Amino acid sequence: MAVGAVISTISLVLLLSLAEARIPGVYSGGAWQSAHATFYGGSDASGTMGGACGYGNLYSQGYGVNTAALSTALFNNGLSCGACFEIKCANEPQWCHSGSPSIFITATNFCPPNFAQPSDNGGWCNPPRPHFDLAMPMFLKIAEYRAGIVPVSYRRFQVYNLLIKMYSVKKSESSSSIKKILSTLSPLARGGPHPLRKLLKCLFFYRFPCRKPGGIRLTINGHRYFNLVLITNVAGAGDIVKVSVKGSRTGWMTMSRNWGQNWQSNSVLVGKSLSFRVTGSDRRTSTSWNVVPSNWQFGQTFTGKNFRV
Repeated sequence: MAVGAVISTISLVLLLSLAEARIPGVYSGGAWQSAHATFYGGSDASGTMGGACGYGNLYSQGYGVNTAALSTALFNNGLSCGACFEIKCANEPQWCHSGSPSIFITATNFCPPNFAQPSDNGGWCNPPRPHFDLAMPMFLKIAEYRAGIVPVSYRRFQVYNLLIKMYSVKKSESSSSIKKILSTLSPLARGGPHPLRKLLKCLFFYRFPCRKPGGIRLTINGHRYFNLVLITNVAGAGDIVKVSVKGSRTGWMTMSRNWGQNWQSNSVLVGKSLSFRVTGSDRRTSTSWNVVPSNWQFGQTFTGKNFRV
């Protein structure tokens, strides 16, 4: 193989690795969509604790009152747990606060349907309605208490997160054309000509970037033959699509979603130092190497590497 081809291949593999895991996304506003919002949980949001995502005490987990329960249409059978949304009151000047301020919330619970009530009068979370049942303090930031329910606009921000897929092109393909694509999509490509003879295919995802202080938190529960890991405080996309665990004497093992953001492994992990690899719905991956020491105990929480936003 020619030296130039080897360099090109290595460069592409390196760029692939960086794009998937290390490059922070470039965020901009996604399209606004319509829904409705109500509130629950009381003035201190104490009634929002627990919930269908498994986060437990939302105060101690760092979510506070910036939370919402999602209707069936938005909850996606728990896959949306941890997702972040921007919401503002819309088209209701009697009840919306002046200037239509935005709030930013994390999905932490499920708003169940009430088929005994019509969808436009009590059955607010009935499918196929998109609906947010906000923690009361968040509802009061966008609308008057007496409104009870208001129309809202919501969105998840766009993240131009560069993912690279390699495929061959003709040798006559101009490297300047490739450079033009790269320079538009990634700051890594700016600079002098690059001798690549591959075309880069880029995928785009739509998300509001969750901004979370500190690292991803991993709480390990269960017993010797059943490990249940609750994953919280996830930045970036917020919602998770894949988790893998690696023991000090094992390879990477894919975990399965048990419920909410609880992920399980039936492997014997006791007595091993553990590494975790978490993939968000924007397909970026964060790997926390040896974040759990070999003397860990069930019930403990460990802090890993978070996504950059």
